[in-house]
Amino acid sequence: MQILVDADALPNAIKELLCRTAERLSIRLTMVANQNVTVDKSEFIRFILVPEGADAADNRIVELVQPGDLVVTADIPLADRVIARDAHAINPRGELYTEENIKDRLAVRDLMDGLRGSGEVSGGPPPFTWKDRQAFANQLDRFLTRNYRS
Repeated sequence: MQILVDADALPNAIKELLCRTAERLSIRLTMVANQNVTVDKSEFIRFILVPEGADAADNRIVELVQPGDLVVTADIPLADRVIARDAHAINPRGELYTEENIKDRLAVRDLMDGLRGSGEVSGGPPPFTWKDRQAFANQLDRFLTRNYRS
């Protein structure tokens, strides 16, 4: 099992937590982004820079993901693609995407996208908070306890 990260808009607190987790558990962590991301020097942590462009990082993650892997992303369509490959996805706020909930999340995302496009709704997600970081840490811990064998 490895952890793959859609790192383009990843909060620093989550990046740091993932790096510490990779070191502590000796698990491969791969950050993928279309801009440089500073990562700790480690045999367990690597960074892949992809070209600019829509979905370049997402496509690379889908190429790399294997059944049982964990992908960290706030991108719901990417999470759907990952789940279709028998892998797992969690967002930086601690929500675990599953076969049972991903289609509902996609429908809500598409609805909100349409409402924003028509001007009926504005703005994006609320600011990232300490509670979000804690929810992510707890969900990551539960996931690794259930799924990771060193």
